Amino acid sequence: MPRRYFGTDGIRGRANQFPMTAEVALRVGLAAGRAFRSGDDRRHLVVIGKDTRLSGYMVEPALVAGFVSAGMDVRTFGPLPTPAVAMMTRSMRADLGVMISASHNPAVDNGIKLFGPDGYKLSDERESEIANLMDQGLEEELAPPEKLGRVVRIEDAQARYVEIAKATFPKALSLSGLRIAVDCAHGAGYKVAPTALYELGAEVVPVGVTPNGLNINDGCGSTHPEAMAQAVREYRCDLGIALDGDADRLALCDENGLLVDGDQILAIIAGAWAAEGRLTGGGVVGTVMSNLGLERMLGEKGLQLHRTKVGDRYVMAKMREGGINLGGEQSGHIILSDLSTTGDGLISALQVLSVLVQTRKKMSELARQFEPAPQKLVNVRYAKGAADPLETDLVQTAIRDGEARLNGSGRVVVRASGTESLIRVMAEGDDEKLVAKVVQSIAQAVKQAAA
Repeated sequence: MPRRYFGTDGIRGRANQFPMTAEVALRVGLAAGRAFRSGDDRRHLVVIGKDTRLSGYMVEPALVAGFVSAGMDVRTFGPLPTPAVAMMTRSMRADLGVMISASHNPAVDNGIKLFGPDGYKLSDERESEIANLMDQGLEEELAPPEKLGRVVRIEDAQARYVEIAKATFPKALSLSGLRIAVDCAHGAGYKVAPTALYELGAEVVPVGVTPNGLNINDGCGSTHPEAMAQAVREYRCDLGIALDGDADRLALCDENGLLVDGDQILAIIAGAWAAEGRLTGGGVVGTVMSNLGLERMLGEKGLQLHRTKVGDRYVMAKMREGGINLGGEQSGHIILSDLSTTGDGLISALQVLSVLVQTRKKMSELARQFEPAPQKLVNVRYAKGAADPLETDLVQTAIRDGEARLNGSGRVVVRASGTESLIRVMAEGDDEKLVAKVVQSIAQAVKQAAA
C-alpha cells in the first residue's frame, strides 16, 4: 500500500508543507504515543532529539504536545546526533525515540525518525501501523488530565554521547600529534564531534560549527566535502572528517584534500577487523550502489559483500539477519552494530583513526584499499507528484539497452530517491567511456519521460 507519510527514512519534506507540518507532527505524537503505550499503569517515556534547523522549533513542540496528550512522559535533548538519540532511547529505557532532522537535506526541509525501545529504526510494518492511526480519530484515546505526560530537558545529553563515542576508541591509543579538520555541517554534531576528538588528544580545526538555523548543510558537511578539503589544505591537517546534518554519516579526505568515500571507509574497517578477528558473519553488507572494486577486494580476503536496497534500515536488517557486524553505504552511512544501532559518523571516523594510529600511515596511504571500478551517477529531478518515469516503456527500454551494452562486465542501477523527487541513474564497469555513455543514454530517457 502507498506510504502516505513515511518514506525510506521516516517522514521528510519541506518544512511547513505536508507532510512536515505542525499538525502532522502533533498526529505523529498522538498516534505513536497510542501505539507504544502498553496496557499497564506504568509511566511511558519518549526521548526527542533534533538537529539545528529553524523548523525544529515548530516540529518539536507539536510532537511533545501529542505525546503528552497521549499520556507519555517526554525527555528532550536539544541538538544531538541521530545515533546518540538511538543510544539514549535504549540506555534510558524509553519506549520510543524520536529524531527531528532531514539529515543531509537543505535547511528548508525537515523530518521525523522513530526508534523502538531497542534503539533500532522502526520496521515498515510498525510505521504503517502509526500512519494508519494518524488518519483515524485520536480524540477518544487521549489521557485524562491527571495522567498527562511530563516534560524534562536532559541537559547533559551531549556529554553522555561524547563519553560513549570516546569509549569506542582503543584506550591504549591517542590522537596526539594529529591535526584533524572536522566539518560538522552546522548540524547536530557541531559540539560533540570537535569535543570528542580534542579530548582524545587531537589538534582540532573546526568547520561548520556556528549554526544559525538556516545554514545546515549549506556548502559544508559530507554533501559538500570541498569545505573540509579546503580546511585540510589551508591548515595542513593530517586528514579531514565531514559529517552531515544529523551526524549519522561522514566523508573523509586525506592530507592532500582527496576524498575518501564510504566504500573505502568500509574497506579500511573491514580489513582491520578481519585481521583482529572482530569481523563477524564472514563479510560486509553494502548496497546496490557499492563499488564493484569493494566486492573484488573483499573476495580476495575470503569475505563476501552482501548487497541490499539503498537505505541504512535495509543494511541493518541484512546485518541482523546474517550476524554481520559491519555494513554501510557509499554515501558514508557506516553501521558498526557492536557499537551502535544505526549509522554513526563520529564513531565510524574513530575506527578509521584507530587504524591510522596503529599502522602509522598517512591517510593517503590508508585510503586506497582498492582500485574503484569506473562508476558514474546522474540525478534527474522530476516534478513532485508527477507519474513515476521508471514505469515508462521508454526508460525500461533504455535500461535494458544499457545492460546489454555492458555485456556482463558491469552493472546498471536506476532507482527513485526515497527522500527527494529524483531518479538516480548509476552504471559501473571496467570501461569508463562506455559507462558514461550508458548513464547518459538512460538519464536522457528519464528526462524525456519526466517532461
